[in-house]
Parts: sequence; structure tokens; C-alpha cells
Amino acid sequence: MELTKDEVRDIATLARIGVTDEEVNTYQKDLSSVLGYFEKLQEVDTEGVEEIGHITGVTNIYRSDSVIEMDEKDKKAMMDSVPDKKDGYIKVKSVL
Repeated sequence: MELTKDEVRDIATLARIGVTDEEVNTYQKDLSSVLGYFEKLQEVDTEGVEEIGHITGVTNIYRSDSVIEMDEKDKKAMMDSVPDKKDGYIKVKSVL
């Protein structure tokens, strides 16, 4: 499958990236090559093959989420070591 230059520009617009005409030519070849591999994968017989999410076989091990109560002495010691607090809570800088 060969992508057109307009299709490459549309993909760039969807990805919100600007591309030059030279980059369009490069991406046209590269993306078409990737899509060619996907076309080959469509030909593979996967009948009877179990679906998997990843190949490592590792599964997540979850722990229960529980509240651990602290006595007032431990709470005060912890809060005394915090550089910035407000209304009894630890104050942190905003992320966004």
C-alpha cells in the first residue's frame, strides 16, 4: 500500500505536527513500508493461536489498598518534617 502525499499531510495534521515537503516524501516512503508489513501480517494463519496482551507472561500483582492509622505523636512528627503545609495537609507545588 502506497500512501499519497495528501494522506501523509492528513496524518501529520491529526498528530498535530508540521511537516515540510521533504519530510512528506520521507514519511510517505516510511509509513508505506510500515503499512506493507501490516498487510503481510494479515496473511498469517492465526487460527487456534491464543490472544495475549504481551509476550512476557508477567501478570500484575496487586496489593490491597488499606488505611494505616497513626497516633497523634507520629502524625505530629511527620508534619513537623514537612517543608510546606496548609490546614493540616502537606502542600505540594502544582503539577500542571
